[in-house]
Amino acid sequence: MADVTRDPRTKDLGSVSIQCLMLTSTNYTVWSMRINVLLRVHEVLDTIEPDSDDQKKNDVGEKTASKEIWNIIKSRHLGADRVREARLQTLMMEFDRLKMDNNDTVDDFAGKISGLSSKATSLGENIEESKMVKKFLKGIPRDKYI
Repeated sequence: MADVTRDPRTKDLGSVSIQCLMLTSTNYTVWSMRINVLLRVHEVLDTIEPDSDDQKKNDVGEKTASKEIWNIIKSRHLGADRVREARLQTLMMEFDRLKMDNNDTVDDFAGKISGLSSKATSLGENIEESKMVKKFLKGIPRDKYI
């Protein structure tokens, strides 16, 4: 018999295997859409709907209702999504305004562009390489390097 390695994010429900996206501090919106679809497909979406009186479906530890837990997760991560979006907007404005200073070396300026790109990637936004190259070429002082 073959050795089957299971993904820890997969929950076995009889013959149906569901792969759930891991909830992180930056992916609540996508996670909630996928979870809603999964709950609807398995006809258990009513566990997070306010009219659910089924005690078996509502029994979730310290909290009295699944809906209460869902709202806690939503408020915590939706706020994080908004903060992430605001940080990303600030970062992209900084990227757009970036110019090479007179006392910067070419390596310093390239490092600043790379650093902003890394920060954007950590917030879920990839800056294309061509955009970074254009920023580099437009940001260097023409009188000094061309």
